Amino acid sequence: MTALLLDPWFYAAAVPAVILVGLSKGGFGGAVGFVGVPLMALVISPVQAAAILLPILILMDVVSLWTWRGVFDRTILWQMLPGSIIGIGVGWLTASLVTADDVRFIVGAIAFAFVARWVYTSLRHGADHKAEPNGIAGAFWGSIAGFTSFVAHVGGPPFQVYTLPLRMDPKVLTGTSVIFFAVTNAIKLVPYFALGQFDTANLTASLALMPLAPLATLAGAWLVRRMRPEIFYPFTYATVAIVALKLLYDGVVDFM
Repeated sequence: MTALLLDPWFYAAAVPAVILVGLSKGGFGGAVGFVGVPLMALVISPVQAAAILLPILILMDVVSLWTWRGVFDRTILWQMLPGSIIGIGVGWLTASLVTADDVRFIVGAIAFAFVARWVYTSLRHGADHKAEPNGIAGAFWGSIAGFTSFVAHVGGPPFQVYTLPLRMDPKVLTGTSVIFFAVTNAIKLVPYFALGQFDTANLTASLALMPLAPLATLAGAWLVRRMRPEIFYPFTYATVAIVALKLLYDGVVDFM
């Protein structure tokens, strides 16, 4: 435990990781928050990085819930949250069979296809083309988001595959995602404890990094509230595209 807390390389990776995740939790950058675990995995194991980040994510969720209180789409939550719970259960059952790198590659492929579809739709129908809510699709992508969130804290891209084409107001989209992932992360605590991922060293490291969490989250919310939809959506799709390429790269490197 002492070695980890005194390692400057740990902080060199963990501090920017927490800041980026916090900005994402506040709604700025959307899926860019996925970089938290891979960035910290440069100096510690991915499993340890995920365990250290989860209590910090919970604190960020609390800050985000207060910041975005009363701003959400009830229909989207009813469609997606039951699927998320199922996805977490599947992730728990298959935790020893599926690696985080496998999940990153799959999510990267899905996210890349999603962005390519958005580009095609924008060119054919215009950037303002709006999809309609669909209960089956919402449940499906909710389960995928729950599964990938449990295995690798990469639930953002699957969530956005369903929600971004709905073209909700950016503040409503952010508030809805805040509740979705707050519930998802809270449920993940049970299987994470069962898998023994919370020990003294990891929880102490989480505590040391926690002061950054509310500041970064509030900064993300401040930025989102000042972004117009015509800027917010292209920016968010761009971050998903970058995330997709990075996930695909990590997956290919792992397979090689």
